[in-house]
Amino acid sequence: MNIATSNGAWQSVVALPETRRLAKPRSNGITMVIDKGLGLRETRDLLEMAADHIDFLKIAFGSSALYPSQLMKEKIALAKAYNIQVYPGGTLFEIAVFQRCTKEFFRRARDLGFTYVEVSEGTIDLPRKDRAQYIRIAQAEGFGVLSEIGKKDPAIKIEPEQAIEQIFEDLANGAEKVIIEGRDSGRGVGIYNAEGKINDELLNTLVTGVKDHSLLIIEAPQTSQHNHLLVQLGPNVNLGNVQPHDVLTLESTRVGLRGDTLKECLKNAPRSF
Repeated sequence: MNIATSNGAWQSVVALPETRRLAKPRSNGITMVIDKGLGLRETRDLLEMAADHIDFLKIAFGSSALYPSQLMKEKIALAKAYNIQVYPGGTLFEIAVFQRCTKEFFRRARDLGFTYVEVSEGTIDLPRKDRAQYIRIAQAEGFGVLSEIGKKDPAIKIEPEQAIEQIFEDLANGAEKVIIEGRDSGRGVGIYNAEGKINDELLNTLVTGVKDHSLLIIEAPQTSQHNHLLVQLGPNVNLGNVQPHDVLTLESTRVGLRGDTLKECLKNAPRSF
């Protein structure tokens, strides 16, 4: 187990208040960043500053289909050089399913350098046997696999019992983690209401049903959602759809360098002044 320690500008003076935070490489405490079109220079700037705090980079929606091929390859290679896994958004996979070109989709994803794929049905509907098959095929093709539960349509709510059953089924079929849909807005879908507030009853039902929340990645695009989830579930909850400019804000919150979580750290810390 790698415990995060301060190796930054204040390393010889200030220790991180949260002592439970895990460092990379890790399977818990994952931060997945949603990339909605960063250029190569922007990506390099982000990674130079924050690569130690990023585990996955998701090229959002189907946007990777709009990249020039060489630029897409260079961007993926850059992220991989910083030990960050890269995958195309689930929407592109769903389009490939609809267009019946999944074989070609997996081949092209491998050629471009993607290391993971997302098997989702946020917009389309997948029969359970097909969902299971795609997870197994992706794994056989050499990809790490993330699956996702939840619809992008705000009118379609998560049914907890069905969702828990699907989570366990996906994991049994080879998914490493299961994402809870939150879109890039964090409003009106998944565990969020139209204002972006978390439905704690639904969250607690899912977490209790799964028993180990490290098996989940909760999409949480808003910093207020980060704060709430970190206080509820601890510094090593897996969070996704984090905006690039919020990575250091999130990590600060994880390690107790913001007031929201610092007060939790101080409750049990010995007084030194």
